[in-house]
Amino acid sequence: MFRSPRTGLRPAVFASLALVSLAAGAQAQERKTRIRVENYTIDAEVQPATQALIATAAVRFVPLDNNASSAAFELNNALTVSRVTDGKGAQIADTRNQQDSTVRLSFDPALAKGQPATVKFTYEGRLSGTEDSPVYGIKFAAIHPDYAFLLYPARWFPVSGYTTDRFTADMHITVPSGYQVVGSGIDTHQEAGGKVVYSFHFDHPSFPGSIAVVREPGAKVSSEGVTTTLYFRGDEKGMAQQYGEQVGQMMSYFTGEFGLPPFANLTVVETESGAPNGYAAPGLIFLNPHAIGKQVGAKLLANQISRQWWEVLVSPSTRNHLWLTNGLAAYSEILWTEHTAGPGAVESQFRDAAVEALTVDNVPVIQAGRMEDYSPELWALTGSKGAAVLHMLRFVIGDQAFVETLKEFAKRYSWKSASTENFKTVAQDVSKQDLGYFFIQWIESSGAPEFKLEYTIFRTQKGFRVMGKVAQDMDTFRMPVDLKIETEGNPEEKRVEVVGTSSEFSVDTFGKPKNVIIDPDRRVLRFNNQVRTAVAIRRGEQFMEVSEFSDALKEYQKALENNRNSSLAHYRIAEVFFTQNNYQSAANEFRETLNGDLEPKWVEVWARIHLGMIFDITGQRDRAANEYNLAVRTKDNTQDAQEEAAKYLKKPYERKKSPESEQ
Repeated sequence: MFRSPRTGLRPAVFASLALVSLAAGAQAQERKTRIRVENYTIDAEVQPATQALIATAAVRFVPLDNNASSAAFELNNALTVSRVTDGKGAQIADTRNQQDSTVRLSFDPALAKGQPATVKFTYEGRLSGTEDSPVYGIKFAAIHPDYAFLLYPARWFPVSGYTTDRFTADMHITVPSGYQVVGSGIDTHQEAGGKVVYSFHFDHPSFPGSIAVVREPGAKVSSEGVTTTLYFRGDEKGMAQQYGEQVGQMMSYFTGEFGLPPFANLTVVETESGAPNGYAAPGLIFLNPHAIGKQVGAKLLANQISRQWWEVLVSPSTRNHLWLTNGLAAYSEILWTEHTAGPGAVESQFRDAAVEALTVDNVPVIQAGRMEDYSPELWALTGSKGAAVLHMLRFVIGDQAFVETLKEFAKRYSWKSASTENFKTVAQDVSKQDLGYFFIQWIESSGAPEFKLEYTIFRTQKGFRVMGKVAQDMDTFRMPVDLKIETEGNPEEKRVEVVGTSSEFSVDTFGKPKNVIIDPDRRVLRFNNQVRTAVAIRRGEQFMEVSEFSDALKEYQKALENNRNSSLAHYRIAEVFFTQNNYQSAANEFRETLNGDLEPKWVEVWARIHLGMIFDITGQRDRAANEYNLAVRTKDNTQDAQEEAAKYLKKPYERKKSPESEQ
């Protein structure tokens, strides 16, 4: 079944109970002693043959509270701690909590506020990739005989202040001879007794906690003055050259937009199925083999490369400010699209981001810390809405000031953490505008307006005058909005400051006005009937991803209430019925798909293919072949549709047997 390309985030359902539990968990975390991690010294041996990790990790941290008697560190549940000692070698009492993947340490005597302390963990375990991940449903660590990857979110070393506490690191990773370790920082290696020790020194505070183990040498590709080393396996090897060239082009472009990167050259490593589509670490990018695909995934690659600035170089001071990284990375996708395909291509990409953003319209961006890591809610709020906010900020302060803001932000907070207030200050300094209202509206508040336009046309001595008002239902709203007056001659444009629920405007034109369009370039995050339809469909898709069929159908029905002609809504309903083996209802909805607006265009070819599949299942081969032929005639190859249709023309589709039917 066709799915829009995603960024590898774990499916989740928008549920108030989940938010309540997350908030409660956050409050419980806040009651623990606060510390700030500064440095790790990790000595680890990766054993590919047994898929085992044996390690010690010395953690230097600073207590932030008086009389710190305890501290909690997150550690992968597959790893067992055998001993924890202090800087003098004395053993520290530790308690393991599998429920939240933490190791809680008790200090006696208590630690003094502001005085650096060091604890050393000794631990080991097996990481085959089948264990429960700290982020449910996403694989961040796996050790195999031929390769391995251990990413920071896997908590393969004790973590405190996840994604917020920047740290330096010295890592010494031992592997058997014939293997190579890829990591962040200045690296050296030495062999001894059939083993090789790779050492990585990273002296800038960041997140240098991800490594890979490889056997084959990497492919080096030079492009735009950038040398990229790519460790791809199997069929993906053939994509190394294309990816290397694209990495160089993107690094060159983003350097012009954001300033000097933290690393001149990058290393790209293939992970495996089940891992996130992309993950960025200092100087490194990890890509899922499905994400690598048969052609370069430009949006995903732009997102991950930009994180060398918007995560490695600058990161959020707390998780409530995650939009500064996720939003800037998501907006970098739009900037790259604009650079390669022109300004006209930006509108559709912004529209997709706006729809995703509006699936969460009741939580302020500044409260993102209450949401689960890698959940669609978190991505919608910090990534998609963050990108929408940046697009609007660019509209408000202008292109030049916007680019200068990004450069100054990266420069001012290089190798540091930053807050929304810090970013706002930079934007105000550069633009010479008071942007307090903007950040209150889009970061500290929730919701989005739905504009209503009323106007009257008058004849004047010099031509015509359009007088009217823009109304919307958010009392505290303030935002500049463009108006476009289409006339018998050249169109007239005017920017209106929309304040409160009603704002009046007056525009003089020479030609007779024919129509007035509000926000013609769709620069403002807002609702209308078309957007409400798209948002309902997207919410339904999120329910489908977790097999909540009843809730998905409710959302799709909401979409049809807004637009009975929506082919996409009918298609998604048909998918639900097809998944439930309700073939007659599925066929009816696929027919309605073909009778609708056929937007997006790929619904036609895939509706035809699914009808063919239904006819094959029900023993009507001639009718099935007819539908596959009609699919071929569309010439639409979205998600390899043509290959799929050709395959079933040669051999009838057979539905997969369910586990229950085989018992």
